[in-house]
Amino acid sequence: MPSTRKTLVRQLFLPIGLTLFAASGVAGWFSLNSLKQSFYDEARRDLQVRAEIVRPHFASRLNSANVSKLQPLCREIAETARARLTVVLPDGQVLCDSHEDPARMDNHASRKEFDRALKNEAGFAIRSENRSGKPMMFVAVPVVVDGPVRGAVRVSRPMSEIDSTLQGVGRPLILAGALFALTAVALLYYFSRRIIGNIKEIQSGAERFTEGDFSFRLPLPVVSEFNSLSRTLNHMAVQLDDRIRTITEQRNEQQAILTSMVEGVFAIDRDETVIHMNEAAGRLFGVDPRFAQNKPLQAVVRNTRLLAFVTQSLESRDLQETDIELDWEGQVRYLQTRGTVLRNTHKESIGAVFVLYDVTRLRKLETMRRDFVANVSHELKTPITSIKGFVETLLDGALESPEDARRFLGIVSKQAERLNAIIEDLLSLSRIEQDSDTGAIVTQECHLREVLENAICDCAPKATQKGIRIDLDCAKELIANVNPPLLEEAVVNLVDNAIKYSDPEKRILISAAQSSGAMTIQVRDEGKGIDQQYLPRLFERFYRVDKARSRQMGGTGLGLAIVKHIVQAHGGSVEVASTPGVGSIFSINLPKNK
Repeated sequence: MPSTRKTLVRQLFLPIGLTLFAASGVAGWFSLNSLKQSFYDEARRDLQVRAEIVRPHFASRLNSANVSKLQPLCREIAETARARLTVVLPDGQVLCDSHEDPARMDNHASRKEFDRALKNEAGFAIRSENRSGKPMMFVAVPVVVDGPVRGAVRVSRPMSEIDSTLQGVGRPLILAGALFALTAVALLYYFSRRIIGNIKEIQSGAERFTEGDFSFRLPLPVVSEFNSLSRTLNHMAVQLDDRIRTITEQRNEQQAILTSMVEGVFAIDRDETVIHMNEAAGRLFGVDPRFAQNKPLQAVVRNTRLLAFVTQSLESRDLQETDIELDWEGQVRYLQTRGTVLRNTHKESIGAVFVLYDVTRLRKLETMRRDFVANVSHELKTPITSIKGFVETLLDGALESPEDARRFLGIVSKQAERLNAIIEDLLSLSRIEQDSDTGAIVTQECHLREVLENAICDCAPKATQKGIRIDLDCAKELIANVNPPLLEEAVVNLVDNAIKYSDPEKRILISAAQSSGAMTIQVRDEGKGIDQQYLPRLFERFYRVDKARSRQMGGTGLGLAIVKHIVQAHGGSVEVASTPGVGSIFSINLPKNK
């Protein structure tokens, strides 16, 4: 579609220039017409004077019977007067004519100039001559002899002579008018270009301002109005620079705050279109925040509960809260969601902002706390109940039977030992956690093989009882920066579990290797293995896959939890891989030596 915008030259110079030309043309036309009319009037008066000068020559001859001498006289006088001369009687008969034979000329009674002259008035007419067809100016004056009008004398000149004189005067006038118009247009164009030049300088400066170059300053023109405009624009640039800097700093601060927040934050407008989303919210929804910008929320979030909460928050005036479960990377995340309406300066609702608190870890910790309390209560209650029951039995008379008393006291002793083991493991676990949090664990460089050999010695009696062989694969020169007693305890717990859950005559392999500076210790057994569904919770306190068998073997349910915390205290991690019917592999991954 063609542009309808017009340049200043087209809007200013062309109309004014055309107006000047039109005005000059109209003025010239009126001037020429006035000049022409003045020339015609002057020519008429000149012919009338000539006619009046000639008239006495014919007045004395109109009554004469001999008019044959009028024709030569007419020609003679016409040559002197330098005009055509015609004498006509009242009935229109031509007596003489300086240019034609009177006998061959028509009756002139109907001629306008003669009609006026015969009424004793000067007659005037401009028309084409009958014979030549050339335009002529005619002036006729009456010839009065003794009272009545006896005839008329007419003097005429070709219009070409008058027009030639007029052209001689009019042509310079036209040239002067054209020169004036051209000079005016040239001056108009010059000043228009100067104005346009100033405007273009201001436009160029304004474009640089729009591009963000607020350090540029417009030159100050001589013209007062443009000078004032340039000063105003320069002042505006300074103010805009200050305001944009302030806004940019505030935006960067807000962006930095939102980006660094672990809580997810997103804002929408009244149409539920995303207007902002931080990185944390993008991670929760599994989208790029830049992709979510200006997209409908339904295209970004697939959780129906959250979408319903968003709609509810937009319609409410108060702060809204709810808990939402979100499927995130194949895991359930628990989000505490708060939403509030966004308002503009006029207190009108323009959208809503939402904050997502990921409370998954808190939920898990709460679940673990409840499970821990329940498990601790259960684990402690069992031996205490057993001890209390057998003590009451002894008090009720079993002491009288030495055999029963000895058997009951043995059970009480065994339950007391179990209770003591649970308390010791809890204290050990608490101590490890406390030392890990305060950084009180002291590490040293030592030969890893010695630590592993000490652990094997501690577990050797139990392994021998079941006929289980423990092999070690660790280079003697392998050195690790660890706390030897704690690492030994972790390995002992892993080996002890491997012995407990392996059938007789099986093999346990302890290996250690270093890769890229990191250390990996593995305990591999050939036991019954663990089903995949139990692996994620295996290192929780008091968690048992087979609770009855675990208690029967004297386990407290805290061994693997102690292993996990010892490894974490070293800055490492522990993993397990297991196949039912094949065996399990527990891996302790320690970071590079510092």
